Amino acid sequence: MLDLLVAGLRPNPARMDDLSKWTARPTPGLDPLDGARVRLEPLDWAQHGDGLFAAVGGAANAGIWEWMPVGPFLAPADLRAFLGTMSQAERWRTMVIRSQASGDVLGMATYMRIREAHGSAEIGCVAFGPKLKRSTEATEALALMAGHVFDLGYRRYEWKCNSLNTASMRAAERFGYAHEGVFRNDMVMKGKSRDTVWYSIIDSEWPVLKGALDQWLAHDNFATDGAQVRTLESLRQGL
Repeated sequence: MLDLLVAGLRPNPARMDDLSKWTARPTPGLDPLDGARVRLEPLDWAQHGDGLFAAVGGAANAGIWEWMPVGPFLAPADLRAFLGTMSQAERWRTMVIRSQASGDVLGMATYMRIREAHGSAEIGCVAFGPKLKRSTEATEALALMAGHVFDLGYRRYEWKCNSLNTASMRAAERFGYAHEGVFRNDMVMKGKSRDTVWYSIIDSEWPVLKGALDQWLAHDNFATDGAQVRTLESLRQGL
């Protein structure tokens, strides 16, 4: 405690909770998640492969992978092999994002760095196809994934991105993730040095963020032309 005060930092009350009865949390990403606009389903290549590759694969979608350590994937077999390898080697749980209205596959996002014993998981390999980028559906998909881990009793949910990826940083901050710092020279990525920015949400913060997201996603928050009435940031500040 003294070290924190000397450093000018406030102690995090959540860290002082009695965790003597803590138990490991269930693995996220094993069941579908339903929202008003999108449905997220655990990746099944036989069911989702064609639609997923059409949404995020091929030369036309190469830009989706610009800031990621992996990709682009120019052939369906390459994307399938990569996701299969990561599922086995790193225990990734990839969720395919589908439109509730049409059933079309719009993109994907993955639960990774899952640490059930500590109640911590990361969202990553977020690949939104053209129809999903900067859409209400995208926000709902991210909200469903965050809500799922906290419903399972997780204590921490992480978001990391390349420090040059300003769009990803804006998205994290708009959603309500707290900036934690930068890991300098974190990776050698596609022939360049990558600094990685870390963000997180912890369990004590989620109720306010969820309340703002629920209000923002409500149908009456959008005009007939689809424009938002109130921003997510303003709704969060009002709670």
